[in-house]
Amino acid sequence: VQPHVLFVPAEVESDILRRVRTLLRELDGHHPACQSDRGMLRWTLHKKIDQNPGNSSVLVRILVKELERAERGDFRHYIIPLLHTLMYALIKAPCISDELCGRVYDFCKKLLTLPKPFCTIGLDYAVRLKMERTAPGMLYQRMVISEQSLKSDPYPYQEKIFIFADPELLSEAICNALVTDTQAAQVSQSPRACMCYVIIHAMQAALGEGCDVSGLKASLQDMPSSDVEHWFQQVVVAVECAGSEAGTDRGQHVARLEKIHHSILSSLQAGNAPLGGMQGTPLPNPNISFHLWTEDDQLWKELVLFIRPLSHSCEPDCLSQDLDSFEIQDIISDCECCEQSRFSVLSTDSGIERDLPAAGEEPFAPCSAEAEHSRLHRKGGIKKKPSPLESVAFLQAGCNGPGAKPPAKLQRRPGTPPEQAAPLQRLHTARILLLGDDRILGRLAQAYHSLRKRETRRVFLTPRLNLQFYYIPVVTGQPNTSDVTDHAASCQEELCEVAGYLGRADPWYESNINTLCHMIPKLATMPSSPSKHLVTDLFITDVIAYYVRMGIQPVCFQVYAVKVFFNNPAQEPAEDVFLTELRTQGQDSISHRELSTTKKKTALDGPGLDLTVTYKKVVLSDRVKELAMSLRSTGLVMKAIPAEEAEDLVCLNVNITEIVRTNNLSGRSFSAVANRLKTRNIKIRSTEQRPFTVCLDKDSRRTYRNVISVEVSPCLEPSYCLQKTRTMKFNLHKTEDVGLVKYMPKSLLLPINTFAGVIQ
Repeated sequence: VQPHVLFVPAEVESDILRRVRTLLRELDGHHPACQSDRGMLRWTLHKKIDQNPGNSSVLVRILVKELERAERGDFRHYIIPLLHTLMYALIKAPCISDELCGRVYDFCKKLLTLPKPFCTIGLDYAVRLKMERTAPGMLYQRMVISEQSLKSDPYPYQEKIFIFADPELLSEAICNALVTDTQAAQVSQSPRACMCYVIIHAMQAALGEGCDVSGLKASLQDMPSSDVEHWFQQVVVAVECAGSEAGTDRGQHVARLEKIHHSILSSLQAGNAPLGGMQGTPLPNPNISFHLWTEDDQLWKELVLFIRPLSHSCEPDCLSQDLDSFEIQDIISDCECCEQSRFSVLSTDSGIERDLPAAGEEPFAPCSAEAEHSRLHRKGGIKKKPSPLESVAFLQAGCNGPGAKPPAKLQRRPGTPPEQAAPLQRLHTARILLLGDDRILGRLAQAYHSLRKRETRRVFLTPRLNLQFYYIPVVTGQPNTSDVTDHAASCQEELCEVAGYLGRADPWYESNINTLCHMIPKLATMPSSPSKHLVTDLFITDVIAYYVRMGIQPVCFQVYAVKVFFNNPAQEPAEDVFLTELRTQGQDSISHRELSTTKKKTALDGPGLDLTVTYKKVVLSDRVKELAMSLRSTGLVMKAIPAEEAEDLVCLNVNITEIVRTNNLSGRSFSAVANRLKTRNIKIRSTEQRPFTVCLDKDSRRTYRNVISVEVSPCLEPSYCLQKTRTMKFNLHKTEDVGLVKYMPKSLLLPINTFAGVIQ
């Protein structure tokens, strides 16, 4: 069944084409005349189609032509934005012809000959389109099921968006506005309504004009919830079977849905009412929760509660506020014991295997399968120690891999066949969205490093959870005078180095996400009015949903480890991590004796303090070249984010302010000289034992005082360190990586998702 071709006025098609061309001009740097339209062109285009879903095919056809034109003209920077825009419209469209889907599919296959990220995105969309052509509506159905956590055996995946904001970095007005918007987006999204959306969209996508949308809506509205869920499960099974079975064609799938369509409508009275034509089905907003980041381990707690909520009747978000470490440990213990109930049982077992009753001589026969499952079994006297291969299986996963430690063998009665334990699957996806500047990303690096260390010691989340990170820059403070505009712009650039790098690497991220930097604070502080709710309730939530749905290409940033030594020998060295920047400055003297000595030293040698810098120089041949130098400096800055996307991300740009003394006829004079070097490993020591301060990730809350020495190096993946230690026990004389260690990720990388990754 092919959809009926609707007549579209020429002015409508020309208006859509004009909007698409305007979108492409913005990618070339030609921003719209009205600056308020920056970042809203894509949103207004999709909203225009949502208001008239019959024009979806027109938009898809125009975007396909523009993609083919961009490929012929070698305008590669157009391809990924156009492809994302097309796929989002295709998922939401009520019905797209197989011929049009075939053209998009053929174009995606052409991208396989291009370098990354074009071939990666092309392959991903080609696989999706192949399923969509066989089972129309599958992409929409899977998105709604996972985002709304609808119960479905054929597709048991769940997703949730966690928005984290630091209350000390964002104003109360912004936080309140975001809480209000995320809550308002969930108000009208009941599970019943979402099931009806899935049923109607699947019918319309497969049957086209032959679908009685009005009749379906009326019939489903009059049904009890149990019947709606029954037909929802029938539709899900039909669509998933069509997409997974190799021999199923589109015609067989349409025939299945026609039977379900007639069955649902059978409850309505027969009539000759005309079919209403193509109607749009809303795509519900994803499940979003907003969190003020007030505790260091809050991220891990929320993820644990997402996997195993304490109570199905209470929201995990409410419980997390009063959750302590003992309750978290109880959750993990319960989960790792397969959630078996704990009972106090008086044992009458002699401990001798021959005293066990036969299968037909049970003194108390179980009443159900649950009782059989909860019966106590005798465990073996010797606990088998897991082999290195088993214990490291989950560690090889690192951040994104599928590996996981196999579960322990189930205890069984003698004479009963062994039961195969089902392997753990990553059925949950947590999409962590950070709002703020580089300082909150520094906290994320800390939390992520802590999470990986915790998982290395005791695996729980890794085999069960797919973890994705997203970032929207938000900077408060809107200068009103032109005198401070340049200063404010430089401060914004300084605090949003990661966002600046992502915008240069991915133009679509720059156009859709970086433009929110000042837009979110502006919308949050707008006076309450109908126009404000029209914009904020739709725009902010829609852009977040678009970003997390379509932004699946990670840009991986190296996390750096820092070890801080203090001037007090009794004080233990501190270990920390940073993502963007480390800054050192001279510290004020703490005693009168030190103050007088410092003044004399300053008069002779100039301001600052004497430092010894030892580092490994980065050379093109990637050979290690260790250098050392002594100098007098007032401070230094280590930048981990390169100024250009072509530079290496695993490299520190160190700027040292060196004080140079010159003698002339008028006496001594001192000048500051910028000393720049590139390295991955560096040690800095105060030769005169004078302390200095160290600030990490531009966050004054993460400042160390009374420091005399600092060591910085790329942070290693904790699972790599654990396996390296185990390997060294058996290979004491080998320093290079051997065995499984060679195939494990060595460095700890923080992946932040964008639309394209890094476009070379």
